[in-house]
Amino acid sequence: MQRRGFRLWVFFWLILIGVADPMDASSVELNPIDIKEWQVPYEGQPRDPFAFGGEEIWFVGQAGHYLARFTPSTKKFFKRNLDDSAGPHNLIVSSDGIVWYSGNLKGYIGRYDPQKDRLNKVVMPNDNANDPHTLVFDENEQHIWFTVQVGNFVGRLTMADLSVELIPVPTTHARPYGIKIAPNGTPWIALLGTNKLARVDPKTMKLTEIEIPNKNARPRRLEVTDDGRIWYSDYATGVLGLYDPKTHGFKEWELPGGENSHPYGTALDKDGRIWLVTGTRPNYFVGFDTHTEKIISITAIPSGGGTVRHMHYHPSTDNIWFGTDTQNLGRAMVKSE
Repeated sequence: MQRRGFRLWVFFWLILIGVADPMDASSVELNPIDIKEWQVPYEGQPRDPFAFGGEEIWFVGQAGHYLARFTPSTKKFFKRNLDDSAGPHNLIVSSDGIVWYSGNLKGYIGRYDPQKDRLNKVVMPNDNANDPHTLVFDENEQHIWFTVQVGNFVGRLTMADLSVELIPVPTTHARPYGIKIAPNGTPWIALLGTNKLARVDPKTMKLTEIEIPNKNARPRRLEVTDDGRIWYSDYATGVLGLYDPKTHGFKEWELPGGENSHPYGTALDKDGRIWLVTGTRPNYFVGFDTHTEKIISITAIPSGGGTVRHMHYHPSTDNIWFGTDTQNLGRAMVKSE
């Protein structure tokens, strides 16, 4: 393992000085997994897929202003255009099959009923919160928690009455980005514009910021394991970071490519393994075992990826779905135990 680690270091160092071909993945892959991609027939940055079952994969076209669905068995795509140029950034699908998406350019959260082909909008109650960003359900889908990146808010939409509450982030230009719900129901947020994480008490709606010791850190996405530990991709320093709320301690692991790896999209499988994608050329799909605290897998994305911004793990099929800036929808088979 030490020899392989040395080879990885040398390979990425050669990339940086222009000697190695960054597209040559043969010398860097480690326990590669099966990744399959499908070309999306619509222009406009396909991203943020959500698997509603194994045969219904929803995603958005952020620049193309559409919602879309892919059926893997038939390889067929369906598109629903959004005529208001909403710039949809993210979507999630509730257990009743309703698609919820962030109208990132128009200041609302959208609700789409595929059966009735009906769109509704939940408009933000504050004009400053005009860019809803990433959405996530809490337990039993009572609420949708979401980030507002430029507006600098964390929000909660109550499903029962579609009311919206907004919490300002104290740090100016904190850029709340990725958001996940811990097993105890606490929302955790990555603050991309600063070296901080945040959590919200769902009972009091009080937001607390936690400072990452490295001043240069810029956390982008995060995952929460069953033990309550917070794992985040640090886009600026090229590490996978860990914060333990019980000990208040931090820990970091350098990713392949170091500071130039720019890790972005993340996912957590049922074995407690973190999967993330680097911004190297090509993008690398990296697996990290949170129990052994070691990198266990590195796989080049066949199309190169470009950028993988957000990913979704579907436990029943053991697949991670992702979109790429190379106009592909991707599926990684991670083979949990």
